[in-house]
Formats: sequence, C-alpha cells, structure tokens
Amino acid sequence: MESLPTDQNFLKIEDPAFYRYEDSRFVVYGAPYEHTSSYHAGSKHGPEAIIAASHFVELYDEELDRESYRHGGVCTVPPLDFTDKVDEAAVALIEERTARLLADGKFPIMLGAEHTVTLGAVRAFRAKYPRLSLLQIDAHSDLRDEYEGNRYSHASVMARVHDLGVPLVQVGIRAQSRDEAALIRSSPSNIHPVYAHQVRSRPTAEWVAEAVGRLADPVYVTIDADGFDPSVVPAVGTAEPNGLTWHEGLSLLRAVCAARTVVGFDVVEVAPVPQSTLSEFTLAKLAYKLIGLVQR
Repeated sequence: MESLPTDQNFLKIEDPAFYRYEDSRFVVYGAPYEHTSSYHAGSKHGPEAIIAASHFVELYDEELDRESYRHGGVCTVPPLDFTDKVDEAAVALIEERTARLLADGKFPIMLGAEHTVTLGAVRAFRAKYPRLSLLQIDAHSDLRDEYEGNRYSHASVMARVHDLGVPLVQVGIRAQSRDEAALIRSSPSNIHPVYAHQVRSRPTAEWVAEAVGRLADPVYVTIDADGFDPSVVPAVGTAEPNGLTWHEGLSLLRAVCAARTVVGFDVVEVAPVPQSTLSEFTLAKLAYKLIGLVQR
C-alpha cells in the first residue's frame, strides 16, 4: 500500500525507515465520511486537519521518555474516497480497508469524520477477534436504533456495534434518549456506561478501574472528540458540557493499555473551525500519546 510522504504524513516523519508501509507497525488512514451530521457539519475536514496539526506535535514524549514513532514506525496511507458511497456502501469500504491492514499485520488507526465510520472498522476487527470488546469515549450513547430514518446514522453507530454482539464500555456519557437508557438497562452484560456525573462524583482511580474491569481482551478504542469537555476540544459537531478533562482521559487510556491488549483505535467527530487549531492539535497529540501507550 502506498505511504504518504513527509509533508502529508501523520507527525511529519522525515526518515522513510519510520514511515514506509512495509516497515511500519502503525498505519494511519483517513475516513472523511460525513453524511448524517445532525447539528454542526464539517467533520469531513477533521482527518486532514488532525494530520496537519500533528506536524507540530513534539516527537519526544517526556512521560514515556522516548520518540514513540521510532518503536514500530508510523505510516500514513491515502484517505478513503467516499464518492457515491453512503450508509452500507461507505461502511463496507472502511471494513475492506481495515481488514486489509489487519491481514498485513498492522495496527490500524482511523481518523474519521462522523462516528458512523467506527462500524466499518469494528466489523473488520470483530472478524479477526471474535472476543473483541470496545471502549467508547463519548458524550453521547449513540444507541438509537435509527435517527432521522437512518440506521447508519452517527447517532446509531453503537446500536449497530451492539447488534454484532460486541460488549461496550462507554465513558463520559452525558446525553442520551429515554430509549437508549432503556436499551442499556436491558443489556447489563453487553453495555456498561460510566456517566459523566459519575466521573465527577467518584475518585478517578475508582471509575477507571470499573471501566477497565468491564473490558475483555482484546480492546478496540473509539474516541469521539465530544467525549472531552468543550474547554479541551471545542470544535465538535455536537458539544456537551461536563466532559472529560485531558487528565481524566489519559488516566483511562493509560490504565486500559496497561491492563488490556489494545489492537486498534479511531478518533472521530472533530469539526474544525476557522482561526483555531486547538481541537485538532489536541487530538493529534492524543493519538500520538496512545501510540506510545500501546507499545508494551
């Protein structure tokens, strides 16, 4: 598969030995699919914006005491083309790309637009790892059976993942419908939320341990940008107050990577705004931090 050159790749890596496809463990790919955005549009520009912002992320991680990209290599491949593809066709395209990366022994990292894209990746991971569980950082449950008549809506993506039988641990939830709450109550073994109000009212170590304890190996991580508080990541499609802080999000991800085998992740739903790069830079830094954390 073609790898993008330095001026287009994630982190602006200059040495081909650390960004060539054949030499890299980690592969970043964009999925700029936006078809069902229900509030602020613009997430289709998110993947490109995150990659552009990553060029200003320091390659040395002071916490891990290393340049993480040198431990496995990070390749960036061209984004998917969703021309004339929506709903199932779009999801299938993502599934095909992800499955190819997995077949090549890669660690896939998807930068997505709307959250619908996660379904395609999870279908590929579920085929390879039948016991897969999923960690979702998000403001919203995304468990509606359909939204505005579309079962492939971004508001229904976790309902479709639930249909696959993949157990879900949802952290930071603070906006859901009555029907979503009912589905959660009727699925105690497969859907476990840690609500934002619980994050606020309990010691971090306590709710983090609960979330990790509910995850089985291996784990796929999906990070909706609005899972973080708007003070941390403001440029999102549907912002909600009282989200995770940077410290809380990293505390969770550190614990998950230390206790479980994370096999892939995505970052979705950033909708860039003019004259501000805070959101895309924060998410680029988060993705690079997560690359370092999974290197056990």
